[in-house]
Amino acid sequence: MLMFKVLRKVISAILLIAIVVPLFTLGKTWFAAHNSTVRKSDVIVVLGAAQFNGRPSSALRARLVEAKRVYDLGFAPMIITVGAGAPGDRTTEAASSKAWLLSHGIQASAITAIPKGRDTLVSTQSYIAEMKRKGFHSVIIVTDPYHCLRAMTMANDLGAKSSCSPVRTGANSLLHADLHYLIRETGAYLAYVTLGRRGIHLSDHLDQ
Repeated sequence: MLMFKVLRKVISAILLIAIVVPLFTLGKTWFAAHNSTVRKSDVIVVLGAAQFNGRPSSALRARLVEAKRVYDLGFAPMIITVGAGAPGDRTTEAASSKAWLLSHGIQASAITAIPKGRDTLVSTQSYIAEMKRKGFHSVIIVTDPYHCLRAMTMANDLGAKSSCSPVRTGANSLLHADLHYLIRETGAYLAYVTLGRRGIHLSDHLDQ
């Protein structure tokens, strides 16, 4: 009888955790999206999104518009574009982003394109490595609102001081993003903090 009581308590605790943790993380993701604060930094990073033969998708264009706005306001003197190409692509997300910025008045000397990363973690590792080479310490990440928390957490884990400037236009802006995107990002953040973060720390330890 005592064993059943203990087992019931254990199961209840597990169920409680299984409900509370995702709900807490969902709230945290929502809060980060709605309460972003951009700080003066060394560099702006535009995380990649789809492009079509050099033409940024609407999601990527929204990020580029926001990056230019933040750059023009003087929050950072440099922009890094990041993102690889899909199989069969003639160019990359990073190159497409750089071309768009050049065509909208940003000088080439202020832009670095890193054609790496088909996911947030690899993209983050790539631009953080470039930041370290240039002696940069702080970054403004330009991405979708519900992506801000995960993107900033990864950057912070790799030693950067990050803030996020979420897009204000497009399908992924707060005016249009749906609950599905919020839930998806909540799951992705949980997956990172429970599994991906350990891989980063292990890699850092092996590099020492």
